Amino acid sequence: DVQLVESGGGSVQAGGSLRLACKFATGYSAVTLCMGWFRQTPGKGREGVAAINRRGTTRYADFVSGRFTISKDKDKNILYLHMNNLKVEDTSMYYCAGAPLVHSPLEPYEYNYWGQGTQVTVS
Repeated sequence: DVQLVESGGGSVQAGGSLRLACKFATGYSAVTLCMGWFRQTPGKGREGVAAINRRGTTRYADFVSGRFTISKDKDKNILYLHMNNLKVEDTSMYYCAGAPLVHSPLEPYEYNYWGQGTQVTVS
C-alpha cells in the first residue's frame, strides 16, 4: 500500500513563502507515480494546484500564475510544492496525491493515493 505524508504547512503573512513536502512512506516511488498537489477549503470541492508526471513534465492551475513550483526528489522519494507570494485566498488544506497513470493531471478523481493534508493559512 502507498502511504503519503505531507508536512510544511503553517501560518504565513500575505506575500510570504512556504515549502510543502510529501514523503512516500511505502510502496511506489516518486519515479513511478504521477504526482499532484491539491487543496480544499470547507464547503468547496478539492481543486488541483500542480502536477508532475513520471517524466518530470509539470502542470499548474491558472490561479498559480507562476507563484508555485512543483518538484520531486527521486533519491529521497519526496514531492515538494514551493509557494511564493502567497495570497489570503491560498488559505486551504493542501493534499498530495499519486497515481500510476493520469490523463487529466489536475483532476482529483484521477488519483488513487492521498495524504492526510497539511494546513496553509495566509493572513
